[in-house]
Amino acid sequence: MDRKSIIVVVACIGLIVLWVGVIVPKFLPPKPLPPGATNLVSATSTTQTVATTSVTQTATSAPPALAPVTAPKPAFLPGGDEEILVLTNDNARYTFTSHGGGLKRIELVHYPETVSRVRKKQPPTNNVAELNAHVSVPMLAVLGDDSVQGDGIFTLTKTETGVRAEKTLTNGLRLVKEFQPSTNYLVIATVHLENTSGEPLRLPAQEWTIGTATPMGPDDNGQNVGLMWYDGAAKQEIAQQWFDNASFLSCVGMASRQPRSEYRAGTRNVVWASVHNQFFALVAMPKEPAPQIVSRPVELPRPGEDEIPPNRKSAPPPKGFQTAFAYPAMVLAPGQAVARQIYFFAGPKEYQTLARIANRFQNNVDLVMGFGFFGFFSKALLLGMNWLHQAFNLGYGWAIIAITVIIKVLFWPLTQASTRSMKRMQMLQPQMSALKEKYKDDPVKTNKKLMEFMKENKVSPLGGCLPMLLQMPVFFGFFTMIRSAIELRGASFLWVLDLSKPDTLFLIPGLNFPFNLLPLLMGGTMLWQSHLTPPSPGMDPMQQKMMRYMPLMFLFMLYNYSSGLALYWTVQNLLSIAQTKLTKTNAPVAPPPSVLTPVQKKKR
Repeated sequence: MDRKSIIVVVACIGLIVLWVGVIVPKFLPPKPLPPGATNLVSATSTTQTVATTSVTQTATSAPPALAPVTAPKPAFLPGGDEEILVLTNDNARYTFTSHGGGLKRIELVHYPETVSRVRKKQPPTNNVAELNAHVSVPMLAVLGDDSVQGDGIFTLTKTETGVRAEKTLTNGLRLVKEFQPSTNYLVIATVHLENTSGEPLRLPAQEWTIGTATPMGPDDNGQNVGLMWYDGAAKQEIAQQWFDNASFLSCVGMASRQPRSEYRAGTRNVVWASVHNQFFALVAMPKEPAPQIVSRPVELPRPGEDEIPPNRKSAPPPKGFQTAFAYPAMVLAPGQAVARQIYFFAGPKEYQTLARIANRFQNNVDLVMGFGFFGFFSKALLLGMNWLHQAFNLGYGWAIIAITVIIKVLFWPLTQASTRSMKRMQMLQPQMSALKEKYKDDPVKTNKKLMEFMKENKVSPLGGCLPMLLQMPVFFGFFTMIRSAIELRGASFLWVLDLSKPDTLFLIPGLNFPFNLLPLLMGGTMLWQSHLTPPSPGMDPMQQKMMRYMPLMFLFMLYNYSSGLALYWTVQNLLSIAQTKLTKTNAPVAPPPSVLTPVQKKKR
């Protein structure tokens, strides 16, 4: 790189540091809590939500046209002593509570809560990853008014295969919940509602809690926390940005929008619903599609000061999304009972496990991985990376490098042809410019002459961009795969402690801004590559300069992305640079361009 390029790179890095470390905290600080407020979940202000199961006996229910199911927002923090039952199997530890008669939290015993933080000596933690953590409402709490939940206190009993929670209300309603932990992180739950009285029993609209999406730990910024649901044809995904209802103008203080307090959707077509963060998910799969899904944001307790990383000390309190299946009002005849069954998946977003469950239930629950439009490529790349890791005992960092090299080799002929085409087009640019000038008054004839000229010299305007377009699906597939692969969580490589997080070496003193080395190497190699790539024919000089410094924009956007992605992109850039130089060295001498001789006009 020349001196100007180095100055631009240094200036952009300085701008990133100032923007994140100084400007944003000073001019856009997090809103402080009101005086006297706490970060605890309030029983009166927090909306309770619920999850459903499959109906085996139909009760008299709402009219055919499904209206919005609006359940009351009951205060749910039962008084009295809380009874706890804990079950443990090979994969998880399940804690059940008498307060709500549900599953309070799931601890995944093979996954630590947090793998790495900023590189500094800290004592190891014994905490493990949890689902539905630090919330007041357990999974499968049935909420409505007092005619559905009473005082909210259930009797817990340990059975041969799991746990039973039961309660009989004064109006004659008997609720029995059976929980049975199974393999593949599944929990089979069945809820029975029975009218034991001699009179018809009218039950109000209810919400059955699925659970609450929560961050993975104190250093999780919550960007990947949200909910997802599937209607049998497509998935819908909602995250914090939807509830914030923010725009660019509101972010800079020039406009304001009222945050959304509730998400509600579904028309008896909720096949499954998931509350999740980046690597873990809690999925509720009812035997019969649920009528509606409803979700509301809740504030979670702030971690202790000793748990919060230095660069997140000023972050606002963490938020969760309490989600439920909503059911309309119904009437139970004397002695009538309704049973609903639901399968819960509570575990890591590990593709092969989710694919087995999807095949078992035929419900596409593997969409929870969030691979997106290029999911085919993401799955193939993930399976390839895992195969390299297992077959050759490669660490995941080396597996990323190996699969990047393999992809580059597969696309080598295409990329080589593209580079040569661009170089040849660049050589022919003076003649093409002359033709444009000669026939500038006749655009149709100009295009015709240019096409004849390119055909004569065996070049194509698509020769440079077509190979790039063909590689784009692979790139986006790799991008989403690396972002979602739990296999990279805790995987180390050279100085990188965790390939699923930025490779922060230290925090810049005074700014608490992370110094991430791999993104800087990625940006430098991208800039180097852009200076070696021939410009597109006919491109304006100003546009050429903008394209050359476009990598700095990617550096700005991807600075805090996972180090696995930065590693892939850096290796990809280095291989492209080597290929460009090799193509230039071995390029054959181009024959002199063939210029079409213009036909002379006859003199009259």
